[in-house]
Amino acid sequence: MNHRDTIFSKPLPSVADFSFDQHVVEVFPDMINRSVPGYSSILQTLPQLAARYVQPNSNVYDLGCSLGAATLALRKGCEATAPVQIIAVDNSEAMVERARLHLQGFKSQVPVTLRCEDIRETDITNASMIVLNFTLQFVPREERQRIISTLFSGLRPGGALMIAEKIIAEDDTMNDVLVDLHHDFKRANGYSELEISQKRAAIENVMKIDKLSDHFARFKEAGFAHYGCWFQCFNFAAMLAVKGTD
Repeated sequence: MNHRDTIFSKPLPSVADFSFDQHVVEVFPDMINRSVPGYSSILQTLPQLAARYVQPNSNVYDLGCSLGAATLALRKGCEATAPVQIIAVDNSEAMVERARLHLQGFKSQVPVTLRCEDIRETDITNASMIVLNFTLQFVPREERQRIISTLFSGLRPGGALMIAEKIIAEDDTMNDVLVDLHHDFKRANGYSELEISQKRAAIENVMKIDKLSDHFARFKEAGFAHYGCWFQCFNFAAMLAVKGTD
């Protein structure tokens, strides 16, 4: 059963850093749908991207899989390309255990291997598609280029990397507009000013966000032949980077 997110609804004497613990697991579907504009659109598009880029006899990775929503979307898109294996990874044991139960509720010929580990330690091999759905933003900035380069190396020619992230606008004034629109989105979904403020305080030390240009620079340095933003809603964006076939 999915519960309503009320984690920050009461005044806290001190706001601890956000973590994906059991309390968050219980309310995560409600939290992300009420907090991330465009989240459902990204999930709905993943099967199309998987159908386009996933190759037979390859691995598909969902890094930072949380409760498995992206994994399910990928599996749907892989049905016609089987045999394919999906490897879903998250460093929260609570998330992985709930994802396991979630995935068991859906029948599919595409096998999923769930791993509880840090994505920085995940071995990427024979991949045709890799997804980081709001995951890279929780990795220390100084390690992000190494991760992107590692993912590039593990991709087959023609393979794709899909990354969705909260972003900072290039222009400060436009960034203020996007932040305000995002807060209005949260208010419209029932979050109070207290909840918005306390959630922001909890997450600011653990989620460091980048500009689109920062992401694109990493893709270029890693060696991707093609990359760009395919979806944006306010200050949330989904990007695609494709490895060349040469």
